[in-house]
Amino acid sequence: MDEGSVIDLDIYLGIVFRTTVIYLVIWFLFRMMGKREVGELSVLDLVVSIMIGDIAVLSFEDLEKPFVRQTIPMFVLALLQITLAFIALKSVRFRYFMDGKPQIIINQGKIDEKAMRRQRYNFDDLLTQLREQGINDLNLVKFAILETSGKLSVIENKQEEKSESVEIPFPLIVDGEIQEENLEKIGKNHFWLMHQLKKQGETKVKEISICSYIDGEFYIDKK
Repeated sequence: MDEGSVIDLDIYLGIVFRTTVIYLVIWFLFRMMGKREVGELSVLDLVVSIMIGDIAVLSFEDLEKPFVRQTIPMFVLALLQITLAFIALKSVRFRYFMDGKPQIIINQGKIDEKAMRRQRYNFDDLLTQLREQGINDLNLVKFAILETSGKLSVIENKQEEKSESVEIPFPLIVDGEIQEENLEKIGKNHFWLMHQLKKQGETKVKEISICSYIDGEFYIDKK
């Protein structure tokens, strides 16, 4: 075997080795970062995923550079994502800052064009996502909520046959913080919520993980 063939073989073996290690590293990092469907990725998750992919590609462009040094940025990105995700888990405000809030696009059958403009969301997007859920008539839609993932959640008017008081399925308390904006959307206020909580035997908002109000019923989960 001549010298050129040996060099080529070393290059191919190096590529195979790097491919295998990069695959295992990326698998390990995404396992560390938690499970989410592709369609449920946040902006932060998406950015980190793209950057890790780009770094993986760059590691094959120059096989002479130390391989370990090229994998360090991947671990740094994963550590950054895990740290920010932990902060978002503890802080509602930080979570809203990073991922945004769900936005009501259709409220009581009326399209909120201001909300659509804020989200850079047009009528073609709305109609497309409604069709994907088998809805072709806007008259059938009572509420349409644009989730932070970009998915459209729809509550149809036909649900009124089961209950006359279908409410917006938004939480009123999250991680011990009252969601004043959601209270306004269902026509209630802070004092009404506190009064209702007392009826449920709850007096300390900070101890409540989540509280929602749907169809006249409360769901309360304490920390």
